[in-house]
Amino acid sequence: MNETDLAFTPALELAQLIRRREVSPLELVEIYLERISRLNPQLGSYFTVTADLAVADAKAKTELLTTTSELPPFFGVPISIKDLNAVAGVTCTYGNPALVNNIANYDDGVVIKIKQAGFTILGKTATSELGSCPYSEPAGFPPARNPWNLEYTPGGSSGGAASSVAAGLSAIAQGSDGGGSIRGPAACCGVVGIKPARGRVTKAPVGDRLGGIAVSGPIARTVADAAAMLDVISGYFSGDPYWLSDPQPSFLAATQVKTSSLKIAFSTNIHPLGSADENCKQGVLQTVQLLEQLGHQVEEKCPDFSGLVEPFQIVWQTGVAAAGIPPEALQPLNRWLFARTGSAAEYLQALAQMQIASRQIVAFFDQIDVLVLPVYLHSPIRVDEWADLSPEETFQNIINWVAPCPVANATGLPAIAIPVGFDSNGLPMSVQLVGKPAAESTIISLAAQLEAANPWIHYRPAFAL
Repeated sequence: MNETDLAFTPALELAQLIRRREVSPLELVEIYLERISRLNPQLGSYFTVTADLAVADAKAKTELLTTTSELPPFFGVPISIKDLNAVAGVTCTYGNPALVNNIANYDDGVVIKIKQAGFTILGKTATSELGSCPYSEPAGFPPARNPWNLEYTPGGSSGGAASSVAAGLSAIAQGSDGGGSIRGPAACCGVVGIKPARGRVTKAPVGDRLGGIAVSGPIARTVADAAAMLDVISGYFSGDPYWLSDPQPSFLAATQVKTSSLKIAFSTNIHPLGSADENCKQGVLQTVQLLEQLGHQVEEKCPDFSGLVEPFQIVWQTGVAAAGIPPEALQPLNRWLFARTGSAAEYLQALAQMQIASRQIVAFFDQIDVLVLPVYLHSPIRVDEWADLSPEETFQNIINWVAPCPVANATGLPAIAIPVGFDSNGLPMSVQLVGKPAAESTIISLAAQLEAANPWIHYRPAFAL
């Protein structure tokens, strides 16, 4: 297998190659670091590359291979971490240039679990400032670009994570999703992204400031890779305010389960915000047709999301002020959102309204197993496409673009974005599967069925070859 093929090999297969001593952790790290050095200046996937730390870790793991056969599941597999999450001894900028010298002195809980699983960290990936935008172009950093077409965004806020996987600059990636920030980039870049159920992945050691709408999750080339990573990052940390028990069997095992006929709803219209464009609509309809061929019961219906729109916006935008960065140090959109932040009472009222509306939406799932939606309402925008708009105009454009995503964040429901083809511009086309409460196993099983019927692993961006 040549170096390019290795760079695009699924993470689980890389772990097996390492176990069989067919490739070493050091060889893999060197392959990815060479690709990052060559391609990242154009792609902008990484803010920080931790080459020295990665090489030292890979050397230690390569030596350990000669003395032990008891290895964690992803021993020696390279991974990237989103630059909203702390890695001890590494810069954490949150997409703000004033924090380029901010060195974390602790690991986030999800990073602890990633290290325990045996991954080797390559660096910190690009994000929008504070993760507040569905594109990854913060001031003071090169914009992250889509490897399928460098003129377009890879999405956000986990844009660097998704582009690093799609371009073969990491085997797998950690992202986070507070309003579509895993699913959107996965859709833009033609990879798999899981937004886990609320309580599945810890937010330790920091607190949850946003009512549980945001959660870390995997971005990967295959459903199995994403499921296996979700297995290792899931679980309780001491003091977590809420948590879910580990699934039985594992999420990885769920990829091998052939689900019986499921009751599946779908929609290409997000009331009251609008309908999907022809590209995104076509992705949903093609998926629905395939689901029917696979023996599932499908009907067009969708809950009304109108009760969520205003309270979710209030809760979500409060995160900008809660970050503790002075407004004068923020870029215009976040400065505008900071100024819109209301009182603590208004936040708590909005949180209660969001929870009431969420109960009504979750009740919809009493009658169905999975809801199929577009990920975004239109295809990826170009880099800097909205740069000359006012904050108000940009904010409204964001709401209208990402409309199908926040429902899973507000309700805490799990969702997975999977590729389904290419749109009329040659960019990846995706759909998302939203599941019942804590039912990641169901949507993972269904996604694996769709992947087997319509495989995408052989597609690679020409830029990355």
